[in-house]
Amino acid sequence: MKGNGKNFGEEYLYLEFSHQMENFIFPLHTSVTLFLLSYCDCKEFRVFLVSSKESADIALLQSVLPQDLEVQITTRQGLPVIVQSCSLPVIVKKADNFCRAGLSVTLRYIIQKTYEADTSKKEVLELLGFKKTCLKACAEVSQWTRLCELSIPLAVEKFLNEPPELELPIPEEILQLEKKLREPVRVHNDDKIRRLKLKKQQESEGPKQSTDSWHQEALGESAKPPAESLELMVALSRLKVEEAPSETIREPVHIRKMQTSDLPPLDHLFAEGLYFTLADLVLLPCIHQFLKKGIEAKFSPHPCPNWTLDWSNLPAAVSPEEGKMSTERALRKQQQLNNLVAMVTNIVKPSDIVVDFCSGGGHVGIALAHMLPSCQVILIENKELSLVRAKKRSDDLGLSNIWFIQANLDYFRGKFDIGVALHACGVATDMVIEHCTKAQAAFVTSPCCYGFIQNTLKFTFPRSEPFKEVLSYKEHMILCRFADQTAVQLPLERRQIGKQCMCLVDLDRAWAAEECGYSVQVVSMEPESCSPKNNMIVGIPI
Repeated sequence: MKGNGKNFGEEYLYLEFSHQMENFIFPLHTSVTLFLLSYCDCKEFRVFLVSSKESADIALLQSVLPQDLEVQITTRQGLPVIVQSCSLPVIVKKADNFCRAGLSVTLRYIIQKTYEADTSKKEVLELLGFKKTCLKACAEVSQWTRLCELSIPLAVEKFLNEPPELELPIPEEILQLEKKLREPVRVHNDDKIRRLKLKKQQESEGPKQSTDSWHQEALGESAKPPAESLELMVALSRLKVEEAPSETIREPVHIRKMQTSDLPPLDHLFAEGLYFTLADLVLLPCIHQFLKKGIEAKFSPHPCPNWTLDWSNLPAAVSPEEGKMSTERALRKQQQLNNLVAMVTNIVKPSDIVVDFCSGGGHVGIALAHMLPSCQVILIENKELSLVRAKKRSDDLGLSNIWFIQANLDYFRGKFDIGVALHACGVATDMVIEHCTKAQAAFVTSPCCYGFIQNTLKFTFPRSEPFKEVLSYKEHMILCRFADQTAVQLPLERRQIGKQCMCLVDLDRAWAAEECGYSVQVVSMEPESCSPKNNMIVGIPI
């Protein structure tokens, strides 16, 4: 239901911005405010951007703002007197002597006006939290307000303004936020829930009861509780539409009389509960900007995206179809081979020794041996049947520049110039790269099975120093699990996240190789549809 509200433009919202040539720069306070306006779909204010210059290109400015947001540009000198005396952002009524200044005050008022204009937007009002006090207390007394309004935006802006070539530590304020997010959530009935937790612990050590009376009370259910933790059941109960019954069953006397300090601590689940709050909306743009200047998943351009082997004129035994696979899979394999052979051809020299590690049925090695008759190609594979199949195809072609070794790649001690590996699973990719860097050989690898990556006797993850500074082993393992989410059956958005995680894992590998004196690129195969695992890591010793 729409409220009566006041006429559009009766209240003015002033936001700071600056510009350098054609690039507009929005302070984080401005970005956060614009983000909230867009999130709430709020049209209750006339928005002014306050420039330090006399004029600015409004058309160019509009191109970097939300499409449905109309803005005007003014200067500091053109502001109402009452606004000139305040730090932006500021909201003021037209021709009035009452204004609201500061980030938290402004944001809370935007939420209030949005709800007044349309009382059906209850989810907007819920941004203010359980007691509608989110970011209400001033920064001098509230740690959350201080983090959101002052500490985080200032620290991130300072970080963003530093020269990109500097290797800066993570700002202390970001670490403080991480520390706070790890703390157990503080709730108004913390003491009660901790006593219930103690009661459940003691019951689990004694005779089992058929039902959990508290769970029935909290969730309004008569069935036995699921195996979730007490903390999770409490959190989920708050999302129920129905109100929980007010009648409770008291805990035993010895639990009621126990000192609070002796009660079991609550496990951490969420920073501020399950609900999305104004604090989240403030921190999201700030942390997003900080992470954008951190480790980014970027691909190098493919040096020869349209290069292909002339499959129609190649001997039949060179084709992957000879490796006992379907026509559709053979076509994708041909596309994969186009990419690897192109990369090798781009760096190979006459008389080079090329090693096809984890060669399988020999698709890569046989194609390379046929295309590079002046080079020696060695296939190394641990599975006998695969290598025997590859040798038969090689014999049919009459290749004289190819060798076959059945062994684990660690047993190969020969000299070589280029190492190749197509879809080496898990840490096998890391073994190939290490073997190449020790031999000072170039490498062209296409990783696979990221979910199998784990610490071994030889390797620990993350591999590179920059990643070690920001990711723990557990966090790296989570990244690897997401990197495996690229199967064609998955939704597009999920596959795109998986692709980004793949690139981050491979970027870590690339940077580790660069620490060994290599120039390394992470490249996507062309076309990307040739394989869900379509990354290539190409390294050349400097």
